[in-house]
Amino acid sequence: MENKGKLELLATLKLAPHEEFYRVVDFLNRNLKAYNLMFGVTKKEEEMIFSIYEV
Repeated sequence: MENKGKLELLATLKLAPHEEFYRVVDFLNRNLKAYNLMFGVTKKEEEMIFSIYEV
């Protein structure tokens, strides 16, 4: 049976916070959806964590 909707974390990167970074993640998600990739960003204290997932 196939696990539809399951996300597999491929990589993470810690970065200094920047207010425009959410726009980059949105851009990547819109343009790379066909490649079964999803991008995310979370803010923890004074850093942002960029994540790449395979759907």
